[in-house]
Amino acid sequence: MRVLVIEDDEEMAEAIAEGLRRLRMAVDVALDGPGGLTRALDNDYDVILLDRDLPGMHGDEICAELITTGCRSRVLMLTAAATNEDLIDGLGIGADDYLPKPFDFPVLVARIGALARRAHPAVPPTLRHGDLVVDTAQRLAYRAGRPLELTPKEFGVLELLLASQGRTVSAEELLERVWDEFANPFSHTVKTTISRLRAKLGDPPIIETVAKSGYRV
Repeated sequence: MRVLVIEDDEEMAEAIAEGLRRLRMAVDVALDGPGGLTRALDNDYDVILLDRDLPGMHGDEICAELITTGCRSRVLMLTAAATNEDLIDGLGIGADDYLPKPFDFPVLVARIGALARRAHPAVPPTLRHGDLVVDTAQRLAYRAGRPLELTPKEFGVLELLLASQGRTVSAEELLERVWDEFANPFSHTVKTTISRLRAKLGDPPIIETVAKSGYRV
C-alpha cells in the first residue's frame, strides 16, 4: 500500500509516516499544498492523508483539483476543526473520509485500511491463495499457519500480486505502487525483492515470472 501524507507540521507528518512505514506501507511526505498536489498527480497512491490548512494551497483546493483530474486515490482529510459544518464541507468537496485532530494512531490506521479497500483495485481484508493467507488489515502473512517475517517491501509486493488475482504485474507497476518516490527505477530492487520473497514463501512456488512482462501469482 502506498500513502501520501500532506501535512505542514513536519513533526506530525514524520511521526505519521514513520508509524505507517512500521506497518509495511510505502509513504511519501509533502509539507505544503503545491508540493502535495504535484506528488498526488505524479504518483499512484492508494490513500492520501490531506491536512486542510496548508501553506501555499488550501486542502480544499487540492481535493477539488484531484477530483477534476480524475485522480483515483482515496482522500482522508485531516483538520484541527471538528464542527459538523467542517465535516460537511470536507466531504462535500470530494474527500472520502474526515478525521479531526488530535486523533489516535490506531484510528488513523483503521481509516486508511478502510479506504484502501475501496481503492483501485479494491483490496479485501484477507487475501488467500492455497495455504497462503495475507491479512491486509493487520499487515500480517502466513503460509500453512506459519507466520512469515516479511519486510515492508516484500509484504507490499505479495499484497499487490495477490490482489491482482492472476494478472501479470510489471516491475514498473510494482515499483510505483510499493516503493516510495526515492526508489531508483533503474535498479534491480524489484527483482531482488521478488527473489527474497520467493525464498521466504518456500515450496511449492507461488510467484511466476512472465517473460518480458512481469510477475503473477
